[in-house]
Amino acid sequence: MMPIAMILGILLHKYVGALSFITPYLIAIMLFFTYCNINVKDIRISRLHLWLILIQVVGSISVYMILSPINAIVAQGIMICVLAPTATSAPVITGMLGGNVESLTAYSLLCNLMVIFVSPIFFAAIGEVGSSSFIDSVWIIFQKVSLLLFLPFFCALLLQKLAPKIHHEVKRMKSISFYLWSLALIIISGKTVQFIVDQESPDYKVEISIAFGAFIVCIGQFLIGRRLGRMYDDTVAGGQGLGQKNTILAIWMAQIYLNPISSLGPGAYVLWQNLVNSYQVWRKRKELN
Repeated sequence: MMPIAMILGILLHKYVGALSFITPYLIAIMLFFTYCNINVKDIRISRLHLWLILIQVVGSISVYMILSPINAIVAQGIMICVLAPTATSAPVITGMLGGNVESLTAYSLLCNLMVIFVSPIFFAAIGEVGSSSFIDSVWIIFQKVSLLLFLPFFCALLLQKLAPKIHHEVKRMKSISFYLWSLALIIISGKTVQFIVDQESPDYKVEISIAFGAFIVCIGQFLIGRRLGRMYDDTVAGGQGLGQKNTILAIWMAQIYLNPISSLGPGAYVLWQNLVNSYQVWRKRKELN
């Protein structure tokens, strides 16, 4: 479905761009279905989770500071690939690989909370918010990001508390997230292509550099996450938690708060992380056979 969605987005880029306003709603609904499958009582924060959060925050700052003197757009594109929270589909892949799904789910929630508080500061400092002051920029971004990431969690908890039967039915409908993800991928792929087409003087070196940098960061995050996870007997969750990103959210944030061309970073990351996941699942099945 991933290549089909991306190809449709590319072919229909003139038309799907008009639907970009629904992207945050799609993200919120996907997160809602994910959170409905979380049992708060099972959430346990471990040292591994704290290390992974630290790597994301420090890593994103370090990547930007190293690359920004060379090219600010490349720096933004690679930085968002590190800062982006764990993918909503990561628990599924973790389960297929025989990993600790509860650990990964707990980290996914913690990671999203981190992004709520950290991303407004990052984007206000380096982005293109257009506000009169840094504090105003932080507040504007915080309101939008927190509403997008926290409201689905709050609604899921409220539904579980007030209407457990409906909550149970919603849990059974989690496959809807897949179709929403596919639609969102079509829209953001088309919008990214439209940004590239509309450039007055395209710099293909910058775009290739962003895609290559996303590849290096993707492989690096999977390897670091797995190695760190091995130290806490949680190898798979460590790798997927740090390496598998919510690229739909990352692309949307890059297109809204950073230079739109920087969204090529998480756009390319979609491909790289799915290649890594495909290889991991293939190898796991080969071991079982």
